[in-house]
Amino acid sequence: MSRFIEVPARMLPPDTLNALLEAFVTRQGYDTTDTTGEGMHGWVVELKKQLERNELIIAHDLELEMTEVMTLAQWRSFGRDIADDEEEGDI
Repeated sequence: MSRFIEVPARMLPPDTLNALLEAFVTRQGYDTTDTTGEGMHGWVVELKKQLERNELIIAHDLELEMTEVMTLAQWRSFGRDIADDEEEGDI
């Protein structure tokens, strides 16, 4: 069994998804003090669009029992590819 599984964003409650995206914004060091007034909310909206375009994924680490938003590059740094779980039947 794989250590990591991809979690479809649609399976998460809205508050949980927003919290994961806000943690990603903070971890990545995005500027949330913009002058447009959007701040964190603006980043969350943008990240949701990136999730829809499959530019980001939500991954759950079964070993550490942690769920995080990752870029595809981060996902691949774990030696994974998007189709890996489907091919292994883990999803």
